[in-house]
Amino acid sequence: MAADHPLTARVAVNRVWAQLFGRGLVETEEDFGTQGALPSHPQLLDWLATEFMRGEWDIKRLVTRIVTSATYRQSSRVTPAALQLDPGNHLLSRGPRHRLAAETIRDQALALSGLLSSRMHGPSVYPYQPQGLWRAAFNGQRTWPVSQGEDRFRRGLYTFWRRTVPYPSMQTFDAPSREICTMRRIRTNTPLQALVTLNDPVYVEAAQGLARRMVRHGGQTVGERVAYGLQLCLVRPPDPRRVEVLVRLFDSQLRRFRAAPQSALQLATEPIGPLPAEMDAAELAAWTVVANVLLNQDGVLTKG
Repeated sequence: MAADHPLTARVAVNRVWAQLFGRGLVETEEDFGTQGALPSHPQLLDWLATEFMRGEWDIKRLVTRIVTSATYRQSSRVTPAALQLDPGNHLLSRGPRHRLAAETIRDQALALSGLLSSRMHGPSVYPYQPQGLWRAAFNGQRTWPVSQGEDRFRRGLYTFWRRTVPYPSMQTFDAPSREICTMRRIRTNTPLQALVTLNDPVYVEAAQGLARRMVRHGGQTVGERVAYGLQLCLVRPPDPRRVEVLVRLFDSQLRRFRAAPQSALQLATEPIGPLPAEMDAAELAAWTVVANVLLNQDGVLTKG
């Protein structure tokens, strides 16, 4: 590797930077040629590349160097002055803020619910997806056997993928079809994404798991359990105003489900499984609604 022309190191450093900041110092991660974008900070890119080489290509050391920098540790809050001078944050006037990748959104929901499997390796798995999707694509000649037990909660990395019919909830969050190698995902923002995280069985089940976790470990009062859920999801002290809003939501949903026991039982148990002996269906259904709101917060779906 020529020390005076560290192209490989530049590309590697740029990809690590893009993972942490949401965009590379060279925005076209897939193209460092004449058709690609110019680096926003060429001297920084060169310095990081040469340091990466001097550090014997140690990625952990590179990540540590970036995340402990003053640039990365800035607040992502946008001020009027920064918005006017640097609307796209190309000058790094504030900390990084971007939506998580499709697989990470699912994994994080399962992790917060306490359901995520940490098992490594093995064959692909088949989490929930809309019924009949493969029947429409393959004339009923192929099926999607929904995985059971721990396999249903494995990381998104292990989800079975067919290029002609990609897993729909991940495709909604801009996961590529894998027909070609994709270095950079272009993030979109559509109403379908909110519909997925609110209604997809995977995310409903995650909300049910989080609800049970809040009831078991969050304390005795409604306020304590709400505060526990907020702390768990946002990793910061809960805002009393948010606690108050969610307590009111729980109270209204509890009244609703007390009047509709069949709906309460359905929301409390499908698809996660039977109602725990010590838990009330209406109460658990109300907590599932609260947990669903918690998992759909901007602070949960967005890195920033």
